[in-house]
Amino acid sequence: MSNDAFLSPRADLPAEVGGYAAAEFEPLVRAFARLVGKRRGAGGALSVHRHGEALVEVWTGEAAPGAAWTGDTGSIVFSATKGIAATVVHRLADRGLIEYDAPVARYWPEFGAAGKDRITVRQLLTHRAGLSGLAPLAAGLDEVLDHRLMERRLAAAKPDRLLGVPAYHALTFGWLLAGLARSVTGRGMGELFRTEVAEPLGIEGMYLGRPPADAATTVAALSGSRLAAAGSMVGALFLGHASGIPGAPGAATRALFLPGLEALLEGDEPPIMNTELAAGNGVCTATALATMYGALACGGMADGGQYLSARTIRALTKIESYHLDHALFYVPMLWHLGYHSLPIPGAHNGFGHIGLGGSFGWADPRSGLSVGFVHNRLTLNKFAWDQLAASWVLPLAVRNARPTRPTQVSQPQAA
Repeated sequence: MSNDAFLSPRADLPAEVGGYAAAEFEPLVRAFARLVGKRRGAGGALSVHRHGEALVEVWTGEAAPGAAWTGDTGSIVFSATKGIAATVVHRLADRGLIEYDAPVARYWPEFGAAGKDRITVRQLLTHRAGLSGLAPLAAGLDEVLDHRLMERRLAAAKPDRLLGVPAYHALTFGWLLAGLARSVTGRGMGELFRTEVAEPLGIEGMYLGRPPADAATTVAALSGSRLAAAGSMVGALFLGHASGIPGAPGAATRALFLPGLEALLEGDEPPIMNTELAAGNGVCTATALATMYGALACGGMADGGQYLSARTIRALTKIESYHLDHALFYVPMLWHLGYHSLPIPGAHNGFGHIGLGGSFGWADPRSGLSVGFVHNRLTLNKFAWDQLAASWVLPLAVRNARPTRPTQVSQPQAA
């Protein structure tokens, strides 16, 4: 994806918004300014690409108290990290190192323990491995932060009664894919994010965990109440009992809750930044997400080169399961191989992954459109609204997009 080209004429950006946008995207930019630009102590960024060219690159608000959001500001994107981890696995599959319908134990022999010898790579990627629960694996935060330990414990774990049906592996998904990829390549997911995604696509602004000190990307501080309520006495009491409830409430609690886990997000330097959690601690700019998904939206092509083969693109664009997800309160997630679709306007033809709080990356292969949206607000009284950001971003992005490939002209200076 080239950042040296853009469209003319340009949109007139609201005063509080930096960056640039094509004129036809003014409705989207106005909505972005209204819904993201008015947040006290918080901010965000939005990127829309088509056929590998930038249509929208805008940002607004604060990355930290007194620090303005810029084009180089990244944010923790939580479960949107899963889409990047899945892309790593697709790169390995594309080279013949992994087959989707092969048992995971073929590549990761230790994983075959406790009756898991027939669980396939496809089942891992579609949250059907029966390994979503945290309590059998870890006693608390320190163990969760030890990603190598969690890989080993998942390899030894026994699947639960939800084996074979979709049950969102909220945290375990990342360790499962990391263990698989490590067994094939000998490298961890942090390194594979760089060598299989960021470097081949020329991305600056995509990391697993804390970016290196010399990176251009700065990390936005989390703003809001975070998950403090989960750590309260009442919250811990409720969630502790909910784990034993049948159905979706119990499955969701088992996948997401351990006593003390809310401390992952506490402080100015939250512990979540100090591990490789390929299910939830990616740090990305909006541009980085739009660039990666741009390759998936354009038949596997990026900057004139083949990033993924047509065969692999066909595999990952197919919806694998229409069943309701047992750990997400029976939401129809429409799981792909590591991504999901959504039954909402502007989203049903595409796929990507939404993270906690609403940050997401998205590809629409029919139009060659890709979208990245990131922000840093995580507060309970605004959580439901923020989580639904894709429901206004994607319809506006698809509706505003031009029907033809943009003409390249000189990029304007950022506002």
